Amino acid sequence: MSQRNPTISKGMDWSLFGIYILLVAVGLAAIFSVTYKEGTPVVQSFLSFGTDYSKQFYFFLVSLVLGLFILLTDSKFFTATANLFYAGGILALLLVFPLHSNIKGTESIIKLGAFNFQPAEFCKICVALALAKYLSRPETDFRQTRSQLIAAAITLVPAVLAILQKETGLALVFFAFFLVMFREGLPSIILVIGFTGAALVIATLLLERSLLAMILIGITLFIALLLRRQIRRDKILLLRLLLIGGLCIGIQYFAVPFFFKNVLGAHQVERIYSTLGKDIPEEYQKREVVIDKKSGKQENLADYNVKQSKIAIGSGGVFGKGLLKGTQTRYGFVPEQRTDFIFDTIGEGFGFTGCVVLLALYLLLLFRIVTIAERQRSVFSRCYAYGVASVLFFHVAINVSMTIGLAPVIGIPLPLISYGGASLLTFSLMLFILMRLDADRQMVLR
Repeated sequence: MSQRNPTISKGMDWSLFGIYILLVAVGLAAIFSVTYKEGTPVVQSFLSFGTDYSKQFYFFLVSLVLGLFILLTDSKFFTATANLFYAGGILALLLVFPLHSNIKGTESIIKLGAFNFQPAEFCKICVALALAKYLSRPETDFRQTRSQLIAAAITLVPAVLAILQKETGLALVFFAFFLVMFREGLPSIILVIGFTGAALVIATLLLERSLLAMILIGITLFIALLLRRQIRRDKILLLRLLLIGGLCIGIQYFAVPFFFKNVLGAHQVERIYSTLGKDIPEEYQKREVVIDKKSGKQENLADYNVKQSKIAIGSGGVFGKGLLKGTQTRYGFVPEQRTDFIFDTIGEGFGFTGCVVLLALYLLLLFRIVTIAERQRSVFSRCYAYGVASVLFFHVAINVSMTIGLAPVIGIPLPLISYGGASLLTFSLMLFILMRLDADRQMVLR
């Protein structure tokens, strides 16, 4: 076993750090492009802590300071305290219920003076560490159902608590950790069942219930016909097929309506139906209505957001309008253009070329993290690296998809780009922990 690296620079993956710096710089430029007021001294406004881009800049400096402490920390600290981090994250999520502040419809934020603390964001680090710790234990046999259920519980407990705090978007992020489990041996049938369930939910929203039920019955009978010889030898196989078909119909008739009526908010249901291009049922048409600034017509907010987002991205053309010259984002036509819809700012200001460059940077980041993961001797470090990659991929894929109308608007920020101190700190700390673990990659951590 090699000795611990005596300096920060030894073993440090500078390419990963460089991509991180580039992404943060792009984010600062995008936030500046949206919120800068003409005539304001640029340097003074950056140092004032009175603008969004100055706050983001200071949060970046805080991230670097915390990152320095992480890089000076012994790698074994993270394996030793992984479960404590997880317990602290769950405790913070539980404290949200008596101490939360209702901000923009979410009840997941605790106000600490002038700052807002969102435990669900911090919990992504906690789950990544705890899951890596559990999967790396010598006694964990991930081929056993019991071990798979425990790993799923580590991931899903924070997700359930986030849903109870009306933070469905962040709750969905925790499902990204199932990709880590798949890398470590989770049977592929689990992922097949998951994607099949998602397809069934979408089909339930797109098709009439009676028609879909007939299709499901037809598919069940067709499979039974194909397997008729096996069924003659094993009658239990037919029972299993009937149970699966009945379960699918039960999901369609009971589970989906219950989830949409009792778990999702009205605005979330509206956004899902809007993405699918379907008329929203009357029982879900509540509140989310705005007046179009150009036409003066009343529109559903879900449709309005995505329409303005597409207009902003499309107006950028190939090379964009330039910094501070985007009309859609500068004049407030695009909602939340500095947070959830910041990709529009890049699309309008820097065009198709800027979008491609940004996505290429993310692709390089993900490839670099996967490369780092596969060169680890320690199972803990490998699982943690895949956890970071999975969360980043989920955030980027969903955020970009929702800005161009391919996914519902669920309030997921673009990593290291969107305005928000909690998000920037979370992703920064995740990456710095990965750099620390990778610097000691010759060690076998438990």
